[in-house]
Amino acid sequence: MDYRSEASDLIKDFLGYHEVIKDHSKKTVDEYFLDLRTFFRFLKIQRGLVPEETDFADISVRDVDIDFVGKITKQEVYDYLSFLSRDRIRQQRSRLPEYGLSANTRARKLATIRSLFRYLTVKTGKLSENPIEALDSPKIRSTLPKYLTVEQCKTLLSSVSGINSTRDYCILVLFLNCALRISELCSLNLSDIGSDRIRVLGKGNKERVVFLNDTSVSALNAYLRKRAIKADKKQPALFLSTRGERISRSTVHNLVKKHMLKAGLDSDGFSAHKLRHTAATMMLGNGVDLKTLQELLGHEHLNTTEIYTHIENTDLKIAADANPLAHFTPGEKK
Repeated sequence: MDYRSEASDLIKDFLGYHEVIKDHSKKTVDEYFLDLRTFFRFLKIQRGLVPEETDFADISVRDVDIDFVGKITKQEVYDYLSFLSRDRIRQQRSRLPEYGLSANTRARKLATIRSLFRYLTVKTGKLSENPIEALDSPKIRSTLPKYLTVEQCKTLLSSVSGINSTRDYCILVLFLNCALRISELCSLNLSDIGSDRIRVLGKGNKERVVFLNDTSVSALNAYLRKRAIKADKKQPALFLSTRGERISRSTVHNLVKKHMLKAGLDSDGFSAHKLRHTAATMMLGNGVDLKTLQELLGHEHLNTTEIYTHIENTDLKIAADANPLAHFTPGEKK
């Protein structure tokens, strides 16, 4: 999508600041726009600025200016959060819609509004006061992420078979040993691969180096040999689909689920991201400190703070070797 065709100048300036100055990804900026568009549409209805029969999706936000935003009150934002909690339809993959957004989603949408007001008060000075500075955020229920045990990981890796077994095995190994995000794995290029490390492009286009342990090196080398035989030499992507194109997120999700089921493991609630949780949990349980894990995972913040700690590469290498799957070898994959 291109927010520039739907947004007002005020919204475009704010989103441009995040895109150009803050160097946020296009996906993040697009999410900011969708959050603000929903908020401003709600306000137009609340303020009686559109006919009652107007469809929510047809409400334009091209005319939202500083005068409109400057009149926003704390109560209006509370009313909006109530609307998200009770009335807003959330379409899920299931056939039946659910009413209301989760506390996590409401908190994220509120964070976008907070960011807008910080931009207008602190960065540009277009507003003198922030009406929601002291507004409470929705309470987020703390839940522990699901993860596999070491034995379950070994079972999963040992059961990989099929026409793309070398590729799939390598992907699972990198998730479980390097704790990559699915977007990071799909965007890997051949030029990112070193003898004992890979260069990863994370959120916000931030690069980091992830060191490879013995299992990861072995799996990558086996896959690269197979890839060299079949793939177009001009294709830069590391992981390819059966059609020789860069592998997609949906393909990776499907192969994770397929091999989980094949291994006799419960695939419900598990995804590529849960394998990342598994890797982080195993490393933390085997002596890797939180600050080292923070950089390995590509997290900018530690324990919800603004502190970012740089870790020496030697410590990152130790973190890679600390994974209990670092020296696991199930045998050559076909």
